[in-house]
Amino acid sequence: MPDIHAAAPAAFLDLASLRGRIHSGGWREAAASIEVTEPATGKVLAGVGAARPEDVARAAELAAVAQPGWAATAPRERSALFLRAAGIFERHFDELALWVTRETGAILPKGQHEIREAIAFCQYAASMPMQAQGQLLPAPAGRTSIARRVPHGVIGVISPFNFPLILTLRVAAPALALGNAVILKPDARTPVSGGYLIARVFEAAGLPSGVLHVLPGGADVGEALVTCPGVQMISFTGSAAAGRRVGELAAKQLKKVSLELGGTNSLVILEDADPDLAASNVAWGAWLHQGQICMASNRVIVHEALAGGLAQRLVAKATHLPVGDGATGQVALGPLIDARQRDRVHAIVQDSIAAGAKLLAGGTFDGLFYKPTVLSGVKSGMRCHDEENFGPIVNLMSFSTDDEAVSLANDHRGGLAAAVISPDIGRAMAIAQRLKAGMVHVNGQTVDDDITNPFGGPGIAGNGNVHGGPGDWETFTTWQWFTVRDAAPRYPF
Repeated sequence: MPDIHAAAPAAFLDLASLRGRIHSGGWREAAASIEVTEPATGKVLAGVGAARPEDVARAAELAAVAQPGWAATAPRERSALFLRAAGIFERHFDELALWVTRETGAILPKGQHEIREAIAFCQYAASMPMQAQGQLLPAPAGRTSIARRVPHGVIGVISPFNFPLILTLRVAAPALALGNAVILKPDARTPVSGGYLIARVFEAAGLPSGVLHVLPGGADVGEALVTCPGVQMISFTGSAAAGRRVGELAAKQLKKVSLELGGTNSLVILEDADPDLAASNVAWGAWLHQGQICMASNRVIVHEALAGGLAQRLVAKATHLPVGDGATGQVALGPLIDARQRDRVHAIVQDSIAAGAKLLAGGTFDGLFYKPTVLSGVKSGMRCHDEENFGPIVNLMSFSTDDEAVSLANDHRGGLAAAVISPDIGRAMAIAQRLKAGMVHVNGQTVDDDITNPFGGPGIAGNGNVHGGPGDWETFTTWQWFTVRDAAPRYPF
């Protein structure tokens, strides 16, 4: 395999020419810069511009000017632009997949998955301008009454580091397709995958200037975006703590806000499940991308008859799964995103052990590479149980009755996903229908998503808004009542 770390800057991205720039009404110099570091090696991959709060106000002004013309663009033209964007992702697949892999500390299949999903998001967005955008309402003769969906105007998008391309584009693509302008504030650790890459693709596809802006920066830039009067809606994906702050600031502005915050997710395994299949599902759901997934199977609730055998299988997997630089070798797990995240994960493991959990495997790290970890005897009150781990941790709990399994699974403040594994479909469905989660799967693990499904969850997982499929229309447009009369009526006043 070639030494990709010595390779020249990628031809399509050409980040050398964009160094120190932000994308706002074109590529322009920023007052400061952010260095993008590769988690697996510590090498600097690129330097991007660092936005300031005042850049948000300027971007909102430019977006407000550009948005009406974009919304008025013929549906076929808007649709064609997204098909062109999908084609650009396809043509530069290997280059962009490798970039996402390196910037996010992923294994290469994960980077490739993000590009495949980006293509699908663009293709799906291309269909949206061609769909019916309202309803004809009952009305008396001489009057036409329409309920139509109209864009909000300017939408602010704050996206995370773990799947930066997917989690940004799943918002930006439908929001743009439905006639909005968008201002992106990607995580400062992954500003290229979560922003610059998207800006370059849409720029090459022909998106008009001013419709899309990319402003990397810190919390001050995020708060400026949330509070900016020229931004009509905010979409935020991240931690519950940050989401509460975003929700508070947006509420003071009486601004629509969509929050996707994660939470804790439960995978229930019944005693008749195939233990090898069950272990495979747990390992994938808990350790994929080092557990840095909002849908990760971080709580595994297994019947007591199967608990010992499942634990043994997971320990064997944890011991033998290779950990390393996913961009250069055949490894299963890459690094955590940074030292702060590693220290938080390790503190959760150590605090849980001190509270009575038993460490069966892992619990150690080398640099940012954290070993896949298995904890048993997990109970409510332990950090590994109560908090979203966002690390490669399997938390094992056992049950004896179906009612106990449901009770354990629902003992949370909010969860995006839940799953049940059993060959007894009727029993599994009966349990699944009682689980409190935004997405529930029978005979699968919790990490599952598609562009056409509503994505969201209750409690601290979000605030009731969803993305995806039918949820996109509800989230990124609003209702307007529109009437037409044959002639203006005469009133008695």
